[in-house]
Amino acid sequence: MSSNSINRPRNQPILSSFPSIDDLVPKLRRYVLKRQKETLDKQGRFVIAVSGGSHLSILSRALLEPRNDGTPEDTPQFAKWHIYFADERVVPLGHDDSNYKQLKDQLLDKIPAELGAPRVYSIDADLIKEEDELVEHYEKSLIEGLAQKDSARFPVFDLILLGCGHDGHTCGLFPDHEVLTEEDGWVSLVSDLPQPLHKCITLTFPVLNHARNIVVVATGAKKKDTIKTIFDSPHCDLPAARARPYYPGIVTWFTDHPAVEGVAFPRTDVP
Repeated sequence: MSSNSINRPRNQPILSSFPSIDDLVPKLRRYVLKRQKETLDKQGRFVIAVSGGSHLSILSRALLEPRNDGTPEDTPQFAKWHIYFADERVVPLGHDDSNYKQLKDQLLDKIPAELGAPRVYSIDADLIKEEDELVEHYEKSLIEGLAQKDSARFPVFDLILLGCGHDGHTCGLFPDHEVLTEEDGWVSLVSDLPQPLHKCITLTFPVLNHARNIVVVATGAKKKDTIKTIFDSPHCDLPAARARPYYPGIVTWFTDHPAVEGVAFPRTDVP
């Protein structure tokens, strides 16, 4: 079922679904590049945040697909991108569990030279044994890069790209964790993650929900019960359900059909 996003209620998520990941990838590319153009038409940079996980490989594949016509509207202008991390493991940058390493291996090292290189803001790996300082340093990098003299209380990302875990977590925000109630900080440490995960730092809900756009990529039949809970339960409190920007911000879910089997919430065309 499809409906026109113009009639979308305020703060209502958009749920889009595709037969397969192969069908999802070009639509995600088109969406991201459309947000890039809208942003660069107004300002000189495109500021995004990415989370680690399987969805990052889908994003990387979308951005590295061959260009159709080579126009700015169909080309990632990476030299104008500023990439932050919505979450990051407290490990060295070269560690296999590092989200920075995942981004580097799957995207950064594969960008053609003619497209330029994005500016990437990683954690300070020298501080991984000083966790409070690590959080403070990353929050400072956000303040220096995104806070304006007359800005609002929280930074405004042009786009934040997230995944959704089987338990409904997104970035470093896990169900029933105390960090979910954080109202003031921009970055928090999560130190008691389920095994075998490491400690991580994460953006907080106030930061996520001040974004202009959030994309959640969730695929596979193993997530269908979680996604049904998120979309069909009226009072779902799972973290992924709470990633919902304040109006006029938009959260758009990119899913494949197996991930939304049995979900009653209406599908909407990708804007």
